[in-house]
This record gives sequence, C-alpha cells and structure tokens, in this order.
Amino acid sequence: MKKIIVTVVVIVAFALYAIFYQKSPSTAPVATGEGNSGAGTTTATVSSGKVLTSYKNGTYTGSAANAYYGTIQVKAVIQSGKISDVQFLQYPQDQEESIQVNQAAMPTLKQEAIQAQRANVDVVTGATQTSLAFQQSLASALAQAK
Repeated sequence: MKKIIVTVVVIVAFALYAIFYQKSPSTAPVATGEGNSGAGTTTATVSSGKVLTSYKNGTYTGSAANAYYGTIQVKAVIQSGKISDVQFLQYPQDQEESIQVNQAAMPTLKQEAIQAQRANVDVVTGATQTSLAFQQSLASALAQAK
C-alpha cells in the first residue's frame, strides 16, 4: 500500500511541476537563420503559440531515403515562402503490395506536409517505412530551402 501511495505522490508532483513550470510557447525564444541574401532569409515568428518558418522560394530535391522495400525521394516546391507542393520522384513500385501502400500513403503525406509546413508529419498507418523515408527526404529538401 505504501508503494502505491508513494507512486501516486511522485506522479502528482511531476504533473504539477509540468503544469506550473512549463514555459509558455509565446515566450519561448525564436531562432532565425540567414540565407544567401536578405530577400531569401528564413524567418520565424510566434503567432498563436506556433512557430512559423518561411522558406526560400524555389524547387528543392531531397536526398533519397530507404523505405525498406525501395527508395523514397521527394521534391519540395516553395512559393511565397511556403511549401506549395511535394512531388514524389522515387518510390517503391515493383511489388503489388508496395504499389497499394504507396498509392494510399503518398497523397496523405503530401497533404499533411503542405498543411503543417514541415517534414515532421504523422506516420500513415500501414505505411510506416514509407512515412519515415518521406519525412527524411522532405527534411533534406527543406534544409536546403532555409
């Protein structure tokens, strides 16, 4: 019984610490990076607690990433400082199951990346390897756009 009480007290203490000592997102420091010129500078601002990044306009090809059954490689299109399109340059398409998985996952991954304006998107159920390789390739492309 003592172990249960001690465990509950520890959990409550950590929860209270997290609630009362957590920094507000709007007061967190915001990093800014510089591109080759001022017009293409990566900027960040805080709006409603979210950090927004502006990318340099252009088309950026990400590195090829291993998706276990093949390779995923994407190209990010940046317009007005935002991801406007993500195109799949390579994806596994030699096995029937890979074709079905990718046909289902690719539109979802693309849509989420455009909506989130970042590479770190949710993994699509049943397409874990494709999702992780997508994130890796897109992150590579977006790193070039900063």
